Amino acid sequence: MRTYDFTPLYRATVGFDRMANLLDRAMAADTATGYPPYNIEKLGENDYRISIAVAGFTEAELSIEARENQLVVTARKAESDETPTYLHRGIATRAFEKSFQLADHVHVTGATHADGMLHIELQRQVPEALKPRRIEIATARPALTGTPDAVEA
Repeated sequence: MRTYDFTPLYRATVGFDRMANLLDRAMAADTATGYPPYNIEKLGENDYRISIAVAGFTEAELSIEARENQLVVTARKAESDETPTYLHRGIATRAFEKSFQLADHVHVTGATHADGMLHIELQRQVPEALKPRRIEIATARPALTGTPDAVEA
């Protein structure tokens, strides 16, 4: 496995420690487990969807929690008195917890569970104060000769 040293980033920047910590966590994460499989789609300029294969889980056994810049999806199979006898078991229904780091201003707008898939809709909602705005440039009137140079408002 390749390791990266982000120390130069810490020395040369101020206020980017959250991003550097995110990169550290992403590089150290155990990516060997791909359970459950999932897709991340970009639907538009500000719209995203995370689709997770959750075959065998009911809506009551799934939980979605949005924390500060983090989305956590958990699944726990309900305890059952019956233990089925499988001749072949290919559908995994083991408990899992999957977390996704969200960028600033990305919010969960909804979730649906159908046909063994959990779809989580996300949208980037940039506040008006942070959106770029056009600044009008006023033109100054030329000063008349023989009068003091003054700009009239």
